[in-house]
Amino acid sequence: MTAHQSIADAAALNDTLAGLDLAGRLSMVAGLGGRAVFTTSLGIEDQVIAAVIGTQRLPIDVVTLETGRLFPETIALIAETEERFGMSIRRFHPEQADIDAYAAKYGLNGFYESVEARHACCGVRKLKPLAKALEGATVWITGLRRGQSGNRAETPFAEYDPERCLIKVNPLADWDIAAINAYVEAESVPVNPLHARGYPSIGCEPCTRAIKPGEPERAGRWWWENDEKRECGLHVHETPATAIAQ
Repeated sequence: MTAHQSIADAAALNDTLAGLDLAGRLSMVAGLGGRAVFTTSLGIEDQVIAAVIGTQRLPIDVVTLETGRLFPETIALIAETEERFGMSIRRFHPEQADIDAYAAKYGLNGFYESVEARHACCGVRKLKPLAKALEGATVWITGLRRGQSGNRAETPFAEYDPERCLIKVNPLADWDIAAINAYVEAESVPVNPLHARGYPSIGCEPCTRAIKPGEPERAGRWWWENDEKRECGLHVHETPATAIAQ
Protein backbone atom coordinates (compact mmCIF):
# COMPACT_ATOMS: atom_id res chain seq x y z
CA MET A 1 0.00 0.00 0.00
CA THR A 2 1.36 3.41 -0.95
CA ALA A 3 1.43 6.46 1.31
CA HIS A 4 -1.24 8.09 -0.87
CA GLN A 5 -3.54 5.08 -0.44
CA SER A 6 -2.92 5.08 3.30
CA ILE A 7 -3.76 8.77 3.55
CA ALA A 8 -6.97 8.17 1.62
CA ASP A 9 -7.84 5.20 3.83
CA ALA A 10 -7.26 7.29 6.96
CA ALA A 11 -9.47 10.08 5.61
CA ALA A 12 -12.29 7.65 4.86
CA LEU A 13 -11.93 6.06 8.28
CA ASN A 14 -11.97 9.51 9.88
CA ASP A 15 -15.34 10.25 8.27
CA THR A 16 -16.80 6.90 9.35
CA LEU A 17 -15.61 7.14 12.95
CA ALA A 18 -17.15 10.60 13.30
CA GLY A 19 -20.62 9.03 13.16
CA LEU A 20 -20.02 6.33 15.79
CA ASP A 21 -19.94 6.25 19.57
CA LEU A 22 -16.77 5.27 21.43
CA ALA A 23 -17.56 1.55 21.57
CA GLY A 24 -18.42 1.59 17.88
CA ARG A 25 -15.21 3.39 17.01
CA LEU A 26 -13.02 0.95 18.90
CA SER A 27 -14.91 -2.08 17.56
CA MET A 28 -14.47 -0.84 13.99
CA VAL A 29 -10.76 -0.26 14.51
CA ALA A 30 -10.34 -3.69 16.08
CA GLY A 31 -11.97 -5.23 13.02
CA LEU A 32 -9.76 -3.56 10.43
CA GLY A 33 -7.26 -6.41 10.43
CA GLY A 34 -3.62 -6.34 11.37
CA ARG A 35 -2.30 -5.44 14.80
CA ALA A 36 -4.04 -2.62 16.68
CA VAL A 37 -2.11 -1.14 19.61
CA PHE A 38 -3.43 1.21 22.28
CA THR A 39 -0.73 3.13 24.12
CA THR A 40 -1.96 4.25 27.51
CA SER A 41 -0.39 6.77 29.88
CA LEU A 42 -3.03 5.79 32.48
CA GLY A 43 -4.51 9.29 32.28
CA ILE A 44 -8.25 9.68 32.74
CA GLU A 45 -9.09 9.62 29.03
CA ASP A 46 -6.89 6.58 28.48
CA GLN A 47 -8.72 4.85 31.31
CA VAL A 48 -12.00 5.38 29.45
CA ILE A 49 -10.55 3.69 26.35
CA ALA A 50 -9.12 0.86 28.45
CA ALA A 51 -12.52 0.35 30.05
CA VAL A 52 -14.19 -0.16 26.67
CA ILE A 53 -11.43 -2.43 25.35
CA GLY A 54 -11.61 -4.52 28.52
CA THR A 55 -15.37 -4.78 28.91
CA GLN A 56 -15.91 -5.46 25.19
CA ARG A 57 -12.97 -7.90 25.08
CA LEU A 58 -11.68 -6.24 21.93
CA PRO A 59 -8.58 -7.70 20.21
CA ILE A 60 -6.45 -4.62 20.82
CA ASP A 61 -3.01 -4.79 22.42
CA VAL A 62 -2.74 -2.45 25.41
CA VAL A 63 0.75 -1.16 26.20
CA THR A 64 2.31 1.54 28.35
CA LEU A 65 5.67 3.29 28.41
CA GLU A 66 7.09 2.74 31.88
CA THR A 67 9.72 5.46 31.68
CA GLY A 68 11.37 4.81 35.02
CA ARG A 69 10.25 8.19 36.38
CA LEU A 70 6.50 7.79 36.66
CA PHE A 71 4.55 8.75 39.78
CA PRO A 72 3.99 5.85 42.22
CA GLU A 73 0.26 6.46 41.78
CA THR A 74 0.59 5.81 38.04
CA ILE A 75 2.52 2.59 38.57
CA ALA A 76 -0.10 1.36 41.04
CA LEU A 77 -2.89 2.15 38.57
CA ILE A 78 -1.41 -0.19 35.96
CA ALA A 79 -2.04 -3.25 38.13
CA GLU A 80 -5.40 -1.94 39.31
CA THR A 81 -6.55 -1.46 35.72
CA GLU A 82 -5.41 -4.95 34.72
CA GLU A 83 -7.38 -6.47 37.58
CA ARG A 84 -10.47 -4.33 37.07
CA PHE A 85 -10.83 -5.09 33.35
CA GLY A 86 -9.18 -8.50 33.14
CA MET A 87 -6.56 -7.30 30.72
CA SER A 88 -2.80 -7.40 30.39
CA ILE A 89 -0.96 -4.12 29.93
CA ARG A 90 2.48 -4.71 28.45
CA ARG A 91 5.21 -2.46 29.84
CA PHE A 92 7.95 -1.04 27.63
CA HIS A 93 11.03 0.31 29.40
CA PRO A 94 13.96 2.47 28.29
CA GLU A 95 17.34 0.81 27.82
CA GLN A 96 19.69 1.34 30.77
CA ALA A 97 22.56 2.04 28.36
CA ASP A 98 20.57 4.91 26.84
CA ILE A 99 19.78 6.32 30.29
CA ASP A 100 23.43 6.14 31.28
CA ALA A 101 24.52 7.85 28.06
CA TYR A 102 21.96 10.60 28.60
CA ALA A 103 23.08 11.17 32.19
CA ALA A 104 26.73 11.30 31.12
CA LYS A 105 25.97 14.01 28.56
CA TYR A 106 23.29 16.11 30.27
CA GLY A 107 23.09 14.94 33.88
CA LEU A 108 20.21 12.81 35.17
CA ASN A 109 17.93 15.87 35.49
CA GLY A 110 19.46 17.86 32.64
CA PHE A 111 16.06 18.25 31.00
CA TYR A 112 15.48 21.34 33.14
CA GLU A 113 18.43 23.10 31.49
CA SER A 114 17.41 23.18 27.82
CA VAL A 115 14.72 22.10 25.38
CA GLU A 116 17.35 20.04 23.58
CA ALA A 117 18.14 18.11 26.74
CA ARG A 118 14.47 17.60 27.52
CA HIS A 119 13.75 16.29 24.03
CA ALA A 120 16.71 13.95 24.37
CA CYS A 121 15.32 12.59 27.63
CA CYS A 122 11.89 12.04 26.07
CA GLY A 123 13.63 10.32 23.19
CA VAL A 124 15.34 7.85 25.49
CA ARG A 125 12.47 7.22 27.88
CA LYS A 126 9.49 7.49 25.51
CA LEU A 127 10.22 7.55 21.79
CA LYS A 128 12.56 4.56 21.61
CA PRO A 129 10.26 2.39 23.79
CA LEU A 130 7.29 3.54 21.69
CA ALA A 131 9.00 2.37 18.53
CA LYS A 132 9.33 -1.10 20.07
CA ALA A 133 5.73 -1.06 21.26
CA LEU A 134 4.46 -0.26 17.77
CA GLU A 135 6.58 -2.81 15.88
CA GLY A 136 4.30 -4.66 13.46
CA ALA A 137 1.29 -2.45 14.24
CA THR A 138 -1.06 -1.27 11.51
CA VAL A 139 -3.17 0.91 13.80
CA TRP A 140 -2.09 3.03 16.76
CA ILE A 141 -4.83 4.10 19.17
CA THR A 142 -4.31 7.10 21.46
CA GLY A 143 -6.25 9.15 24.01
CA LEU A 144 -5.66 12.49 22.29
CA ARG A 145 -8.50 15.00 22.66
CA ARG A 146 -9.03 18.40 21.04
CA GLY A 147 -9.67 20.04 24.39
CA GLN A 148 -6.33 19.06 25.92
CA SER A 149 -4.39 21.97 24.44
CA GLY A 150 -4.34 24.45 21.59
CA ASN A 151 -1.77 22.28 19.86
CA ARG A 152 -4.32 19.44 19.74
CA ALA A 153 -7.38 21.48 18.79
CA GLU A 154 -7.57 20.00 15.28
CA THR A 155 -7.06 16.36 16.29
CA PRO A 156 -8.85 14.08 13.78
CA PHE A 157 -10.44 10.72 14.55
CA ALA A 158 -8.01 9.03 12.15
CA GLU A 159 -4.88 10.14 10.36
CA TYR A 160 -1.97 8.59 8.54
CA ASP A 161 1.31 8.67 10.47
CA PRO A 162 3.98 8.78 7.76
CA GLU A 163 6.85 8.45 10.22
CA ARG A 164 5.59 5.12 11.55
CA CYS A 165 3.70 4.03 8.40
CA LEU A 166 0.44 3.26 10.18
CA ILE A 167 -2.98 4.75 10.82
CA LYS A 168 -3.30 6.64 14.08
CA VAL A 169 -6.76 6.64 15.64
CA ASN A 170 -7.92 9.13 18.28
CA PRO A 171 -11.39 7.84 19.29
CA LEU A 172 -11.89 10.49 21.99
CA ALA A 173 -10.99 13.44 19.76
CA ASP A 174 -14.39 15.11 20.22
CA TRP A 175 -14.88 14.31 23.91
CA ASP A 176 -14.53 17.13 26.43
CA ILE A 177 -13.44 16.67 30.02
CA ALA A 178 -17.04 16.83 31.26
CA ALA A 179 -17.96 13.82 29.12
CA ILE A 180 -14.85 11.98 30.29
CA ASN A 181 -15.69 12.62 33.95
CA ALA A 182 -19.31 11.58 33.45
CA TYR A 183 -18.27 8.26 31.88
CA VAL A 184 -15.76 7.56 34.64
CA GLU A 185 -18.39 8.15 37.31
CA ALA A 186 -21.12 6.16 35.55
CA GLU A 187 -18.89 3.14 34.90
CA SER A 188 -16.79 3.33 38.10
CA VAL A 189 -13.58 3.48 36.08
CA PRO A 190 -10.43 3.55 38.25
CA VAL A 191 -8.41 6.74 37.75
CA ASN A 192 -5.17 8.22 39.00
CA PRO A 193 -5.74 9.91 42.40
CA LEU A 194 -3.48 12.74 41.23
CA HIS A 195 -6.31 14.01 39.04
CA ALA A 196 -8.19 15.03 42.18
CA ARG A 197 -5.10 16.92 43.37
CA GLY A 198 -4.96 19.25 40.38
CA TYR A 199 -3.08 17.12 37.84
CA PRO A 200 -5.33 16.76 34.77
CA SER A 201 -2.38 15.61 32.62
CA ILE A 202 0.17 13.29 34.19
CA GLY A 203 3.55 12.30 32.80
CA CYS A 204 6.90 11.70 34.44
CA GLU A 205 7.09 12.93 38.04
CA PRO A 206 9.95 15.46 37.59
CA CYS A 207 8.20 16.99 34.57
CA THR A 208 4.64 17.33 35.86
CA ARG A 209 3.05 19.78 38.30
CA ALA A 210 -0.50 20.59 39.31
CA ILE A 211 -2.11 23.32 37.21
CA LYS A 212 -3.38 26.66 38.46
CA PRO A 213 -7.03 27.75 38.16
CA GLY A 214 -7.82 28.72 34.58
CA GLU A 215 -4.76 27.08 33.05
CA PRO A 216 -5.09 24.63 30.11
CA GLU A 217 -5.15 20.93 30.94
CA ARG A 218 -1.55 20.36 29.84
CA ALA A 219 -0.05 23.50 31.41
CA GLY A 220 1.54 21.37 34.11
CA ARG A 221 3.65 19.41 31.63
CA TRP A 222 7.24 20.75 31.20
CA TRP A 223 5.98 23.95 32.85
CA TRP A 224 9.43 25.58 32.90
CA GLU A 225 9.46 25.86 29.09
CA ASN A 226 7.94 28.87 27.36
CA ASP A 227 6.81 27.17 24.16
CA GLU A 228 3.02 26.80 24.33
CA LYS A 229 3.25 23.90 21.87
CA ARG A 230 5.56 21.84 24.05
CA GLU A 231 5.18 18.11 23.49
CA CYS A 232 7.32 15.07 24.18
CA GLY A 233 7.46 14.06 20.53
CA LEU A 234 5.15 11.05 20.62
CA HIS A 235 2.44 12.89 18.71
CA VAL A 236 4.52 15.28 16.60
CA HIS A 237 6.18 14.65 13.27
CA GLU A 238 7.85 16.81 10.69
CA THR A 239 5.91 15.75 7.60
CA PRO A 240 5.12 18.79 5.40
CA ALA A 241 1.46 19.74 5.21
CA THR A 242 1.58 19.44 1.43
CA ALA A 243 2.31 15.72 1.71
CA ILE A 244 -0.81 15.15 3.79
CA ALA A 245 -2.96 17.25 1.48
CA GLN A 246 -2.15 15.20 -1.62
